Amino acid sequence: MTVHTRIRKFNTKDTYPDQDLDNDLCQVVKAGNMLFLRGQVGTDFDGKLIGPGNPEAQTEQAMKNVKQLLEEAGSCLDHICKVTIYLTDRADRESVYRTVGKWLKGVFPVSTGVVVAGLAKPEWLLEIDVIAVIPEPELLLEEEGK
Repeated sequence: MTVHTRIRKFNTKDTYPDQDLDNDLCQVVKAGNMLFLRGQVGTDFDGKLIGPGNPEAQTEQAMKNVKQLLEEAGSCLDHICKVTIYLTDRADRESVYRTVGKWLKGVFPVSTGVVVAGLAKPEWLLEIDVIAVIPEPELLLEEEGK
């Protein structure tokens, strides 16, 4: 019996061709009504970096990815519970958080920010890690009735 679903499977040898890796991963794990997203960076799903050197543009792309993955998994931005943001430069915090805030206006997730020495690729300025839920259908009906 499978207790979880893996969405958008991939292998790290495709994501990191310059590194000697061969790990099977996915973009989303759905376990019950919980969704665990892979950390999202400023690349599109074809691996193209959006906004080299621009933390705001990379944040926009990361959040666009988050939105798309949540929708593919049966949820949406409104059902994000936890956000962890990894920054490679503390000076980018304001622009990154402002951009994330636009995407999550009215959502009120818990959030943690971490400044790190670097990410898996040097051109990545930030990474956004998300945990969300897929609401029960009866809760959606209650929400719509408000």
